Amino acid sequence: MTAPKIATDPAGLLRARVDSDPSRPFVTFYDDARNERIELSARVFDNWVAKTANFLVDGLGAQAGDKVVLALPGHWQTLVWLMASWSAGLHVHLDGPEEVEGPYLLAVAEEDLPGIDDSGADEVVGLSLHALGGPMADVPPGVTDYAVEVRAHGDRFRPERSFADDPLLTVTKTTYTGADLVTEARKSATEWALDARDRLLVHVPLATRQGVLITVLAPLASGSSVIIQRNFDKASLDRRLTLEHVTAVAGEPAGTAAANAGSGPVRRLG
Repeated sequence: MTAPKIATDPAGLLRARVDSDPSRPFVTFYDDARNERIELSARVFDNWVAKTANFLVDGLGAQAGDKVVLALPGHWQTLVWLMASWSAGLHVHLDGPEEVEGPYLLAVAEEDLPGIDDSGADEVVGLSLHALGGPMADVPPGVTDYAVEVRAHGDRFRPERSFADDPLLTVTKTTYTGADLVTEARKSATEWALDARDRLLVHVPLATRQGVLITVLAPLASGSSVIIQRNFDKASLDRRLTLEHVTAVAGEPAGTAAANAGSGPVRRLG
C-alpha cells in the first residue's frame, strides 16, 4: 500500500482533502441579498479549481510566478480562484492593484468593473458572482467573462511540481510561500481545535491573513467544512446556526446571537 503524500503547498492540502473525503460538503455559500445558497463538496470544489487552473494556464497563458490580483469579495468563486492560482504556482495579491509592481492579471467582480479602467492590468477577468456560476450581464471591451470561458476547460489539473518554496500569497504587505501557507494552516487548525466534525461559519474579510486562514486553509488542513456569507442578514443567523449544524463561528457581526455563544455548543474562533 502506497503511503499518502504529505502536503507541501496548498494544492497538496486540497488533494489530500479530496482523496480522504470527496463527498462531504467543503464550502457552503450564502448571499442573503440574492437569497442564494450553494453547497460544494470537496470533489466539486476541486473540479472548479481544476477548470479555473486550466483556464489560467491554457486559456490565458499564465505561468508559475505570474501575479494575480483578486479584487473579489467573500464568495465561493474567490476561494476557487485562490486555490486555482496556487495550483498553477501563481502569486496571489490581495492588497489591491496599487500595491503590485510589474505585469499582473486582475480578477474583479462585475459590479466593480466600472472602477478599474486605469488598473494597469495586462489581463482583466470579470466574474458575475452568480451563485451557480452564470455569465455576466454585460461584458465591457477588453474584459474576459470567466463564467463563459472556464466551462470549456477540463476538470482535471495536476500541478507541474510542488510550489512549497515559491511566493504564493501577498496579503497586508506580507508574502508567504507555499510551505508557509501549509504551516500556518496546520498551526491554525490546531490552535482552533478544528477537525472533520466541525462546521465553521465565517464572517471575516478574506483580504487578510486571518481571513485566508480561517476561510480556506485551516478548513482544508483540518477536514472541517466552512460556511461563508455575503450581504449578511443578521435576522437569519439563529436559523442558519441550526440549519447548518454550526459548531464554530468566526468574525460574525457584533450584537448577533452567536456573539455570546461561547458558553454554548457553538464556540467562538479568532
